[in-house]
Amino acid sequence: MQERQPVHAAKQTHFAFILQPEFPLAALILATDALRIANQNSGKDLFSWQFVSENAADMRASNGMWFAANCDFDSVKPAAVCLLFEGNLPTQHVSHKLLTYLRTSARFGTVVGGVDTGAYALAQAGLIATDGAPDVVLHWEAAPTFREWFPEAILHDQIFQLNEHRAQCSGGVATLDLMLGLIARFAGDAMANEVANAMVHTRRDGGVSQRDDRGREVEFMSLTSRLVATMEQNLDFPLTLSELATHLEIPQRSLSRASHKAFGVSPMRLYLRIRLQAARNFLFYEEHSIKAVAHACGFSYPAELTRCFKLQFSLTPSAFRSQVRERQKLAEHPEIHRLIGNDTGGAVRGSLTGL
Repeated sequence: MQERQPVHAAKQTHFAFILQPEFPLAALILATDALRIANQNSGKDLFSWQFVSENAADMRASNGMWFAANCDFDSVKPAAVCLLFEGNLPTQHVSHKLLTYLRTSARFGTVVGGVDTGAYALAQAGLIATDGAPDVVLHWEAAPTFREWFPEAILHDQIFQLNEHRAQCSGGVATLDLMLGLIARFAGDAMANEVANAMVHTRRDGGVSQRDDRGREVEFMSLTSRLVATMEQNLDFPLTLSELATHLEIPQRSLSRASHKAFGVSPMRLYLRIRLQAARNFLFYEEHSIKAVAHACGFSYPAELTRCFKLQFSLTPSAFRSQVRERQKLAEHPEIHRLIGNDTGGAVRGSLTGL
């Protein structure tokens, strides 16, 4: 393969990293460190970057740490690359300002991309998941909920996708692979390889599968991989055991034997657990009604989902979502919640009576 030469040999390339609530901090650190090492090793300021939030406010990462933003959408410098770092709340904070910024950036030639679940906002902005640009890459856990929002999108099981105008990444360590691809574009392959070596990483092609737990070495694991994939692709209208066997072109007895050997349960019990995990992801990421979640995961009635969900997770779907949202709410301005929680004797209230 011909080595890529830098496209901006004498020009600094600016990145805008947009931070959303519950963004993945590890992905952001990999992204910035890759650019830092490129500058350090070259002895030049090849790259610059800013951290952007809607109102220039500090942003809480998914691990509970707070991160300071440099600017808001109105004051950010023009960027060659704009990457949206999204995480556990991919639809709850997609604002008009954010969508406008993404669309405007794309209109002026910026490479606009999303990390982890950033694909939601990009799709709402009309930049991906369209007839003209149907391809989507996002974290595999969020794929079922994304299909509910954008059924016409073509989702790809790969770590990242980079073309002339879009950069999509599944998150995690794959963020580094995407950044190495961008560094290669703007500073050449030699620099990208140098950064990879410095970070003790081997560059991966964007088409690499996100998960390597499906096994490819023996036929037994190949069968279970295809079984799980078939179940995940048929959540809303679950297939019968006979239909699964027909689809996979094997006898039902062989299918049952493989499922028991790999997972310790029957195929239909495995199917139920996969559907319940999908329901859990819906409840975690989305605000759909329990009825909508039940239908999306193949349960005829909300009561059926509630019964099975409680047996699996020891909580009803409503209680699970309430618990998750309460933790997320307490993470906002934790110092205030701590003060309120320590007010056991009404001392604070008493001191305010004269105000």
